Amino acid sequence: MSTNWAGNFTFSAGLTAHPTSVEEVQDAVRAAESAHVVGAGHSFSTIADTSGTLISLDRMPEVFEVRSGSVRVGAGMRLARLADLLHAAGLALPAMPSLPHITITGACATATHGSGNDIPSLASLVRSLDLVTADGGITTLSRGDAGFDGAVVAFGSLGVVVAVELDVVPTFEVEQRVYQDMPFDALVANVDAVFASAYSVSAFTTWQGVAHVFAKHRTTDTRHDLAWTGATAATEPHHPVPGQPTLHCTTQLGVPGPWHERLPHFRADFTPSVGRELQSEYFVAREHAAEALKALNALAAELAPVLLTSEVRTVAADAQWLSPVHGRPSVAFHFTWQPDDTAVRTVLRKIEASLSPWRPRPHWGKVFEMADPGERYENWARFAELQARLDPAGKFRNPLIDGWFTG
Repeated sequence: MSTNWAGNFTFSAGLTAHPTSVEEVQDAVRAAESAHVVGAGHSFSTIADTSGTLISLDRMPEVFEVRSGSVRVGAGMRLARLADLLHAAGLALPAMPSLPHITITGACATATHGSGNDIPSLASLVRSLDLVTADGGITTLSRGDAGFDGAVVAFGSLGVVVAVELDVVPTFEVEQRVYQDMPFDALVANVDAVFASAYSVSAFTTWQGVAHVFAKHRTTDTRHDLAWTGATAATEPHHPVPGQPTLHCTTQLGVPGPWHERLPHFRADFTPSVGRELQSEYFVAREHAAEALKALNALAAELAPVLLTSEVRTVAADAQWLSPVHGRPSVAFHFTWQPDDTAVRTVLRKIEASLSPWRPRPHWGKVFEMADPGERYENWARFAELQARLDPAGKFRNPLIDGWFTG
């Protein structure tokens, strides 16, 4: 892997290792002066970079073990493959992010999430993880253990996760409908009701006066129509990014289907979103959703030249120390940008200033400008202590992570 998924940066690793067993992961870690694990390369920052050995788990043997209310899976497994295996076993994850192309541990390590008032990040589903530490040893941390809540969302800075155990639920079916051209003022005025109207709700907007709401209902739940907001039910499929082919999207128009074929926006067999793009995301407490929407809308003219689309989602609170939804139910503001780093960063500084009254937290795997993310996390110092204990020489750190903890 020479570049990340979007192609906006090139990895600086001197060596890329593709171990085929846990023992080979351990050997690679022992031999490296510095190292970092990479998943699908979907991060838009240098969070997974290293000047030493880049460790990819893409050739590891498949692990899928069904347990009581959980499954244990290999760290390199992609969400699409995991979903297929779960559904075949009559099981499901309660949440799925927008795209199933990423690895489960990469998603957990950055607190990646779907949407839903009662749906937390994927990291909150982790019951245990097997971690190869800096000396090449392996340790298992389980829910309730000291440091566990710091180890799940750790962006690879504690070691190499080689397996995780995840909470699962019985499989279920979902129907997806799009309500187009919801007046932006109606979304702001009724934000709580809109996001409570379905199991999973996403509002897409280009900040030009309207939003398109993707509502995903469990087929066993009562369906709540959103026509009362002034939106109209779409009669043809919509892509979240205007102008992109809808063939790439999961089935809409109320056709029921398995959870993993409806909760993501994009199908696993097509390029998600646009491809050549940048992404950013910020989380604020859900009680400030309407105020934050108004603040961002005031930047519409400045967003327009570099914006492809924005997605607004809700996420339940979790207990992970460095999760952006730690301790607070949140609204997430996601931005898909043109691949113009300089112009995007100029706009990001304005977004961060606009959201500053509500102490926004950034998504770790996306692009942001704030130099002091740690001051938004009450357990930042505890996490630094966990880093020092598990990786005293900083083998798994890199300049970006060093900047957060020593800058």
